[in-house]
Amino acid sequence: MVLKLSVLDQSPVAEGMSPEAALQNTVKLAQYVERLGYSRFWVSEHHDSNTLAGSSPEVLIAHLAAKTERIRLGSGGVMLPHYSAYKVAENFRVLEGLNPGRIDLGIGRAPGGMPRASLALNNGSYRDVNQYPEQIDDLLGYLKDDLPDTNPYEGLQASPLIGTQPEVWMLGSSPSSAMLAAQKGLPYTFAQFINGEGGPQYTSDYRKNFVPSKFLDKPRNMAAVFVICAETDEEAERAASSMDLSMIMMEQGMRSNGTPSPEKAAAYDYSPYERARIRENRKRMVVGNPQKVKERLLKLSEQYETDEIMLVTITFDFEEKLKSFKLVADELL
Repeated sequence: MVLKLSVLDQSPVAEGMSPEAALQNTVKLAQYVERLGYSRFWVSEHHDSNTLAGSSPEVLIAHLAAKTERIRLGSGGVMLPHYSAYKVAENFRVLEGLNPGRIDLGIGRAPGGMPRASLALNNGSYRDVNQYPEQIDDLLGYLKDDLPDTNPYEGLQASPLIGTQPEVWMLGSSPSSAMLAAQKGLPYTFAQFINGEGGPQYTSDYRKNFVPSKFLDKPRNMAAVFVICAETDEEAERAASSMDLSMIMMEQGMRSNGTPSPEKAAAYDYSPYERARIRENRKRMVVGNPQKVKERLLKLSEQYETDEIMLVTITFDFEEKLKSFKLVADELL
């Protein structure tokens, strides 16, 4: 099977790096993986963060589109409960109108930040995630220009009225998100880099319960996973140690100024509990030399029954990140 590879980049900030540099690295990475033959490049939405600079995927996608030529660009994802479905539809119609056939609209319901950010995004109100399924229906209606008669905004059109439409993906890391994607008849991406348990089973349930829609006639899915590849296992483990410590810090509410260095990770005195957490978190990661990473990614494609895997790579050293994507591409593309 020919495996397609894609990228999710969160514009990570390393210790000592400025957020401006992190954003520029995202641009450089998009251009680099396009040359390597990767299929998609998605950017994320995180708020009130010292460690991730990507807060506005729509704006970043527009810039990336001007700096690349063919690679598909998208959101991984827009956190829909924060926003008006109508405005999201218009944002992505503008992007699609400027870049026909290149835009993906990935949507999710996670907050993308701490509670105070959610309150600020919703003008002091608590966001209502229970409206998420209805918001999806509204969004699809605006993109297809077919809101039902029962919708109070029936007849309202999302501008501009273009000839193509962005490809809509539902993102998730739970059985409920998989089932919702199946019910809505949309392609589904399971975030194994967020949840290392149950992904193949949830995705199997998605395929079994898929209901064809105007957007998709049969189930389509992929998986997103942390990947760190280096020439040797030892080099890969050293680079991955930064993520090991970063996850521990995040889980325990420790203040972080960005992805820590491997030297800082090596000097950290891990408790038995923290070492157990590292072992658990490694279920979210593929780490190793090129052949080992290739074998693991091919195995994941079998487990998820997909021909596309999305790679998420965070290292302290940006050059190591570029090399990781190059080594994986040399093995699989």
